[in-house]
Amino acid sequence: MVEWISSPDPVPYPAAIDWMEDRVDAILSGRQPECVWLLEHPPMYTAGTGAKATDLLDPRFEVHPTRRGGQYTYHGPGQRIAYVLLDLNLRGRDIRAYVEQLETWVIRTLDTFQIRGHIRDGRVGVWVERPEKPPLANGQVHEDKVAAIGVRVRKWVTFHGLAINVEPDLNHYSGIIPCGIADFGVTSLVDLGLPVTMADLDVALRREFTELFAI
Repeated sequence: MVEWISSPDPVPYPAAIDWMEDRVDAILSGRQPECVWLLEHPPMYTAGTGAKATDLLDPRFEVHPTRRGGQYTYHGPGQRIAYVLLDLNLRGRDIRAYVEQLETWVIRTLDTFQIRGHIRDGRVGVWVERPEKPPLANGQVHEDKVAAIGVRVRKWVTFHGLAINVEPDLNHYSGIIPCGIADFGVTSLVDLGLPVTMADLDVALRREFTELFAI
C-alpha cells in the first residue's frame, strides 16, 4: 500500500528535505509505508550534485544545495512536485529501471491531456515538440521541457522525484540555465494552451501511478 499525501500550502524546501529523510528511515524500519507526496514550493532554485556555478545567472531567489541528481532547477507555485518514496528492495534494485518508470509515469500522465512527451538522450526530463516556434539553427524542431526528474536513493529507498509545470511563472527560469541545457526552453501545461488545474493533474498522476507501480 502506497500512501498519498497532499499539502495545500507551499512547503519550504528545508522542511521537505527533513520530512523525506525521516520518512525514508521510517520506511526502512517498517514503521511507515511507501508514499507519494504532492506539494508545491515557494519560489527558489535548487542545485543538484552536478550543478555548475556558471549556470546560476541571477540568484533572485534563495538557492538550496541538494544531494539529488541533476543540476540547477527552479521550483515555485504552479508547479506540481511529486516526491516519490518507494522501497526498491521490494521492487527490484535497479535505479535505471526506476528512473525509466518515472519518465513513463510523466509521459502517460501527459497523454491524458493529449500532450505527447518525449525522452531525449543527453537531456534530462520530459520534453514536448514546439513546431509553432522557429526551428533551431541545425533545422531541428524546437523543444521545451515540461517536467524535470531528479532522484536520490538511500539503502534502496527512493526520495525526491519529479516536477511538472502546470502554471508557474516561466520568467523565473531565466535566473538559471535549467539542468545545464541552454539551447532549449521551458514550458507548462497552460503555456501549451491547456487550462489544466493542479487537481486535474493529481487525478491523472494517481491513476497512472497505480497502473505502473503496482506490485
